[in-house]
Amino acid sequence: MHHFAYRAGVLHAEDVALDRLAAEVGTPFYCYSTATLTRHYKVFAGAFADVRALVCYAMKANSNQAVIATLARLGAGADVVFGIPISSAREIYAHAAKLPGVRVTGVDMHIGSQITQLQPFDDAFVLLSDFVRTLRADGHGIEHVDLGGGLGIPYRHDNEPPPDPAAYAEVVKRATRALDCTLIFEPGRLIVGNAGIMVTRVLYVKRNRTDPSTKTFIIVDAAMNDLIRPTLYEAHHDIIPVKAPIVGASRTVADVVGPVCESGDFFALDRALVEPEPGELLAVMTAGAYGAVQAGTYNTRPLIPEIMVRGDRFAVVRPRVEVAELISRDRIPDWE
Repeated sequence: MHHFAYRAGVLHAEDVALDRLAAEVGTPFYCYSTATLTRHYKVFAGAFADVRALVCYAMKANSNQAVIATLARLGAGADVVFGIPISSAREIYAHAAKLPGVRVTGVDMHIGSQITQLQPFDDAFVLLSDFVRTLRADGHGIEHVDLGGGLGIPYRHDNEPPPDPAAYAEVVKRATRALDCTLIFEPGRLIVGNAGIMVTRVLYVKRNRTDPSTKTFIIVDAAMNDLIRPTLYEAHHDIIPVKAPIVGASRTVADVVGPVCESGDFFALDRALVEPEPGELLAVMTAGAYGAVQAGTYNTRPLIPEIMVRGDRFAVVRPRVEVAELISRDRIPDWE
């Protein structure tokens, strides 16, 4: 569930009309819903209210400080990732326990992201429980288990709904009940994915009027550097007009692309859409996770703003980085 809906024919973020944001801030931009962040966190955390548990938001999904502060106020912890070399897991624990000042107290696991079935979790958590017993038999005092994140979200409006957090919680509790451990979770996408969208403006619609069977291109002012998931992962994002289409409006099959001269500069390929007019606004849905955090400045394109909405109020939580500021960061060596 999210708090982006049409009101009086215009798509709103909570109580703020997106066309108003576009007029005041300019396009493209990211928009996050406080109500959606709040609901997603509370539903997930509430599923574990009857056990010792800590929900740590995975910051790599969206590290905007306004997002982090919102979740921190709700009681969330934070998951910060860093890399370590892997040998066998059992050897790591044995080695760590020999280090001065180090006490081995937990087991962490993460089996992947965007998992929409419960069986893989069930299988993994059984193995985790067995591993905890093995480590305890080796003399390690395991006090907590970190079960990672990974519970998926719907990217398509017609997706089969992913498992409810309550059903996921039952799988977790069944596997860990006898361990007497504190449970730690690292959800990121689950909390912020559907809480954010990207709004972009149509620049031009390119069609071959002499041969209607050829492809139509909808060129927008956002580009692959702003949201790279479609070209990087072949990821699907629903794209809907900010101005509600007329009921029964005809659709065209088109590619939605950016203005950068790259074959990977697209947001949708062969997508059936109500054909927009130049100047109209489109919303790229489910863009709150791995959207802005993966953005770059390729082709000297400035990073786009991020906006947070709460009720009928909004705030720019990351301003647009203008081209002049971007270029000013360059330094010419003194030998020139």
